[in-house]
Amino acid sequence: MKSTLNRRDFIRQSSTAALGLTLLPGLVRKVAPSDRLRVAHIGLGGMGNSHMNWFAALPEVEIVALCDLDSDHLNTTLKSLQSKQPDTKAQGYADFRHVLDRKDIDAITCATPDHWHAQIAIMAFQAGKDVYGEKPLSYNVREGQQMLKAMKKHDRIFQLGTQIHAGDNYHRVVELIKGGAIGKVHTVRLWKTGSPPVLGPANYQAPPASLNWDMWLGPAPYSKYTPERCHFTYRYFLDYSGGVFQDFWCHIADVVWWALEPKGLTTIKAKGEAPEGIGDAPKWIDIDYQFEGLKLHWTSQPPNVPGAANKGIGAYFEGEKGTLLCDYGSREITINGVVMKDIPEIPVTITRSPGHQQNFVTAVKNRSLPESHLEYARQMTMPMHLGLISYRLGRELHWNAKKEKFRHDKEANALLSREYRKEWDLT
Repeated sequence: MKSTLNRRDFIRQSSTAALGLTLLPGLVRKVAPSDRLRVAHIGLGGMGNSHMNWFAALPEVEIVALCDLDSDHLNTTLKSLQSKQPDTKAQGYADFRHVLDRKDIDAITCATPDHWHAQIAIMAFQAGKDVYGEKPLSYNVREGQQMLKAMKKHDRIFQLGTQIHAGDNYHRVVELIKGGAIGKVHTVRLWKTGSPPVLGPANYQAPPASLNWDMWLGPAPYSKYTPERCHFTYRYFLDYSGGVFQDFWCHIADVVWWALEPKGLTTIKAKGEAPEGIGDAPKWIDIDYQFEGLKLHWTSQPPNVPGAANKGIGAYFEGEKGTLLCDYGSREITINGVVMKDIPEIPVTITRSPGHQQNFVTAVKNRSLPESHLEYARQMTMPMHLGLISYRLGRELHWNAKKEKFRHDKEANALLSREYRKEWDLT
């Protein structure tokens, strides 16, 4: 397959290149077809198209299949790929199981709604395929446990789609924290501003002819079709996702887990407000977590700390010697009232990423551990699930980190998993 895409122009023009595609023009090389990774993309909404664009720009990748249960999405993405690579032989599918049946596919990417992430990944592992999966890792805690078990059993590779992880800023923040720039960290404040849209009233109707609504719901509870529950705005319904909080937790919590590796979570206390309209993911949510030697606070507004007011998302590390404020692309260290961007004396110790997708491709080829591997992603994602359970129950919860269960709380433990609709319990 010969691509007509000018990669130099693609990188210059792509607004998403900074989120993980760092392919330098001087490094582009021709790769023999026998050395290419054969990839299929499952789920072709906004992030699914980003996946296709990112992987299409990698010379070591051949995109051989596209899949979406909405034929409009499938046809649009197939045309987009054909415009980039006129010689493509990629085939389109409505059911991801037909993709997994193909023995010639090495890896898949998954950008479906959250409630499908785990089953698709597990079935891909069972089919001998590696997985690049969008965040969040799973819909609930139990699914993450099942994913890890299946990945190990079938000896597969998994990369979580936390594209910001590949950026230099997070690498340097981690080096500064681990290098003792602000001393032992005792408190971290995380936040993401923004509220869900007001949805509704529900306009129940027959689903579009292009959409397989029953399969879209899949393992989730049955609901009549209404446009608000589908595609982008699905994330504002707890049946499928967890709103703004779940959408952004992994992107900013990532730098905390990388830098500090929090352990020994004991308590979770959330408060929040239900939204107006038919959605039920929180309008806002604040959560206090207590780990061993570390307090972590999530808020839906910037905390009252220096430099945070104008940042829509961020992390604020409080240490014995000073503080460090960061977001995706910037950082600010304050020690004894002196504000600085860096501390040159702290050495560069972490190998920089070639790009999040390239890192996955290399890991698959070398059978090595990718940057955002599943075991790490599961530990980083779990507190997000627990925070939503505390919000739903409206009370403080007590966690046994070794057993991964709530202490003496059947009601809370019941929310660590859920029964799938019988016909869509595929694993």
